[in-house]
Amino acid sequence: MKRSESRLPSRDELIAFIRERSGRIGTREIARAFGAKNADRAALNRMLRNLAEDGAIDRRRKRLHHSGTLPPVVLADVTSRDSDGEFLARPTEWDEEAHGEPPVIHIARPRRARPGEVAGIGDRALIRIERRGGDFSGRIIKLIDRAKHRSLGIFRALPAGGGRLVPIDKKQMGRELNIGPAATLGAADGDLVAVEVTRQGRFGLPAGTVVERLGSIKSERAVSLIAIHAHDIPHVFPRAVLDEAAAARPTTMAEHEDWRAIPFVTIDPPDAKDHDDAVHAAPDPDPKNPGGHIVTVAIADVAYYVRPGSALDREALKRGNSVYFPDRVVPMLPERISNDLCSLRPGQDRPALEVRMIIGADGRKRAHTFHRVLIRSAAKLHYEQAQLAVSGRPDEDTEPIADTILRPLYAAYRAVVRARNERNPLDLDIPERKIVLKSDGMVDRVIMPQRLESHRLIEEFMILANVAAAETCEKARVPLIYRVHDEPSPEKLNALREFLATLDIKLPKSGALRPEGFNRILDRVKGRDIERLVNEVVLRTQAQAEYSSENFGHFGLNLRRYAHFTSPIRRYADLVVHRALIRAMRLGPDGLPQGTDARGLAEIAANISATERRAMKAERETADRLIAHFLADRVGAIFDGHISGVTRAGLFVELDDTGADGFIPARLIGDEYFRFHEAGRAFVGSSHTHRLGDPVTVELVEAAPVAGALRFALVGHERSATLRAGHAARSEPKSRWPNKQKKAGRSGGY
Repeated sequence: MKRSESRLPSRDELIAFIRERSGRIGTREIARAFGAKNADRAALNRMLRNLAEDGAIDRRRKRLHHSGTLPPVVLADVTSRDSDGEFLARPTEWDEEAHGEPPVIHIARPRRARPGEVAGIGDRALIRIERRGGDFSGRIIKLIDRAKHRSLGIFRALPAGGGRLVPIDKKQMGRELNIGPAATLGAADGDLVAVEVTRQGRFGLPAGTVVERLGSIKSERAVSLIAIHAHDIPHVFPRAVLDEAAAARPTTMAEHEDWRAIPFVTIDPPDAKDHDDAVHAAPDPDPKNPGGHIVTVAIADVAYYVRPGSALDREALKRGNSVYFPDRVVPMLPERISNDLCSLRPGQDRPALEVRMIIGADGRKRAHTFHRVLIRSAAKLHYEQAQLAVSGRPDEDTEPIADTILRPLYAAYRAVVRARNERNPLDLDIPERKIVLKSDGMVDRVIMPQRLESHRLIEEFMILANVAAAETCEKARVPLIYRVHDEPSPEKLNALREFLATLDIKLPKSGALRPEGFNRILDRVKGRDIERLVNEVVLRTQAQAEYSSENFGHFGLNLRRYAHFTSPIRRYADLVVHRALIRAMRLGPDGLPQGTDARGLAEIAANISATERRAMKAERETADRLIAHFLADRVGAIFDGHISGVTRAGLFVELDDTGADGFIPARLIGDEYFRFHEAGRAFVGSSHTHRLGDPVTVELVEAAPVAGALRFALVGHERSATLRAGHAARSEPKSRWPNKQKKAGRSGGY
C-alpha cells in the first residue's frame, strides 16, 4: 500500500487501512504507508485524534485499532452455542458505552481436547483471537474459572434438623437456601459449605444439598477462607511442589560473584516475613560524576531455585502472585523458598540478582549493570526505624549504621527525587488503611499508616531498577513481560471533563492529557474541601495497569519502558523478567528458555493479569467482611463519612474512621424527589444535592458480615427505626444490594 507521492489519506482510507492491518499501527506506520512527509505529521495526528473522538478508531495501548476490535489474547466468558453446537463467547471487559454490544467470538473446537481446553457455558477463559472478515474466532488457551454450578455460604443449623444456607455473595443477599436434614453432609452451625441447588420452586425457599464442607467460620482465619474458596484461589501446595522445595539447597560461590562485603540493608513493613529486596548507596568516586551516587538494588535470586518447567514453576504460574489478607498470606511459592532460601536475612549468605546504577547529581541514571551475586545483608529494618535513625533518633540496631549506611541511602534518594519531579509522574494522594487484627482473627482497629520518606526511598529505587531491567532486555532483544499502564480512554476523559466543569475547572478539549496535566488539576484543589473528591475522580479516570509482552509504556509513572523485576517471591512476572535478564546477560543456564517468544509470553501475561485482578478482588472483599463483622454490633450508631460513589441505584458511603463502605438506596436518600445527574456525579433535589465527595453523617441500619455489606441511612432524612421496621415487615426477599466494585473502577497497582 506504499504511495509514491506525499499526500494525506482521506478519512475512509485511514479507517480501511487500520481495519485491514495487524501488528503495530501508529502515526509512523501510516505516514510511511501513504508517503506522508514530516510536515504532514501534525495534520495526520489531528485526523487520528478526530477519528478517536468520534469513536471510529481506538487509541488503545498506543496503537490504533478499528473501533470495536479485540486484542490478540482476551479474557472472555462462554455464553451460549450457535445452531451448529459451537460455543460462543463475549469479552469479559468491554466498554458498551463507547462501542455498543460486545462482539461474539466463535470458539474453535480443538483437534485434540487437552486438559484446560474443554469449555462449557458459563466458563471464563483466555482466548487467542483471529479475525476473519468481520467475525472473530478464537482458540481457548486456558480456562480461568469454571461456571459456578454451586453456591457458597454459611450453614445455619435449625433446631428441628437441617438448616439454611446464608449466601456469601452480596448479589444474593436475602436469597437463602433450605437444606434438609438428610442433605447437610454433617455440616455444623457456622460451617462454610458448598451447596448444589436441587429445587427452584415458585413457592417457598429453593432447596439445596451440601456437597463440600470447607471449614468453620468460627475459626481464627475463617474470613479469608471465604474469599479463597469464592475465587478458587489455590492455597494448598501439591506434594510434588513441597518435595521439590524441600530438596532445594543453598547456592555455592561457583555460580555467583562474591558481593558479601557490601553492607546491604532490607527496609520493609514491621510485620514482613520475607525480604526479597535489599539496597545500598554510596557516593560515586568517579571525578567525571561529581556529586553523583552509586545505588545498588539486590533482589532475591528466585530463578536459581525455580527452574522453567519444574513443579515449583508450574504451580507459581498457576497462582500468578501471592495473595495478602489481613489474617494470612497465600504465597506464590512454598515457605522453604520464600521465607528461607530466598529471604535476604541479615548475616546469612543469599543469592541475588542485582543492578548497580550510576546516578548523577541531578538524579538521572547514567549507566547500569546487572550481576548475579552472593550477598550478606547487614541489617533488617522497618520503615519507621530507618526514618527515625536519619532523623537523629537511632535505636541500638540503627545507631552503628546511621552515618555509614543509612545517610548515603537518603542522600542518593534526594538526588533521585529531583529527577522524579522533572519526570512528573501522576501524583495522586489517596490514603490507604490497614486492618489490625486481634488474636481471634477479628478486627481490633483500623489505622492509616503515615507515609514516610523511607517508603518513598524504597519505591523510587525499585522503579529505577525496574526501568533498568526493561532497558537491558530490550537492548539484548530478549522478550520479556512489561508492566504497562495505558492512557485514559477518550470516553473517560470526556466524563472527567464534564465533571470538572461542575467545579469550574477546565480540562483541555483536544490533545492527549499527560500525567503533568492531571497533576496541575490536583495542585489546583490541594488544601480545598474538594481535594479528596477530585483525587478519587482522577483515579477512576485512569486505566488499570496490567502485564503485557508488548510495550506501550506506563502512563501513570510517565515512563516509556517498565518491567516488574523487584518481587519474584510474590509475582510470577518478576520471575520471568529475572530469567530474561539471566539470558540477556548470559548469567547462567536457568534463564528464559530458547524458543520463548512474545506470543508465548502474551499468554502468560494475560493469565497473571487475571490472577492479579482475582487477588485484588479477594483482598478487598475480605477487608469488607472483616469491617462488617467489626461494625455488626453497632447498628444504630452514627458515623461521619463521605459519598464515595453515585449510581442510579443510590449512594455509596465510605466512613472516615474505618474506611468501611456501605450503601444508601436511591429511594431512601430523602423525602424529596431526587434526579440522578450522571455528569455531575450527584443526586439533585429541590432543596438538597448529594454529590460525590460530599461529607455526610449516616446511621448504620443493617450489617451483613458474611457478605461484607453495610446499609446506611442519611441522618436527618429517612430514620433508621422506620427502615428497620420496613425490612422486618416485608415478606418478599430483599432486593439485591448493588455490587460496590462496579462503582469503584479503580486502577490496579503500578
